[in-house]
Amino acid sequence: MSEIKGDSLAQTGDLMSVVRHMFESRIAFNRMLGLKILSVGSDEASVRLTMRDEFVGNYSRGILHGGVISATLDATAGLVAYSSLAEDASGMSREERFARFSRVGTIDMRVDFLRPGRGLHFTASARTLRKGSRVAVIHTEMHDENSEMIASGTCTYMVG
Repeated sequence: MSEIKGDSLAQTGDLMSVVRHMFESRIAFNRMLGLKILSVGSDEASVRLTMRDEFVGNYSRGILHGGVISATLDATAGLVAYSSLAEDASGMSREERFARFSRVGTIDMRVDFLRPGRGLHFTASARTLRKGSRVAVIHTEMHDENSEMIASGTCTYMVG
């Protein structure tokens, strides 16, 4: 998965670096979760979450809390929404890009919990199902370290 395809890479490469920095370092909640981008493109991304004691939802079973799963899926899908805007915004001024990015927000989210979240590392992935001028619909999945899918979801974002 490349960051941006074709000639737009030179124009938006710096913007994708900004998106990465914002996602991992500037968004306090993502930083608290310790989310790390594995890959990001204009229509898909994957993120890594490392288990911590604070993330346990069922202490007797030692499994990942559903809220952590949901938050990670939302953040990963949001990363795809932002990244798609980065490609679209290559010819915009900094102020225009800021105004466009500031409007991105979750409209709706559905998560299906499929298996208990056991393990030390989890990977969340997201890919665009449909993107219009105002709304994007993104499919998400979370897998454990054995590649077992533990949750999937669909997120809808305001993007314009």
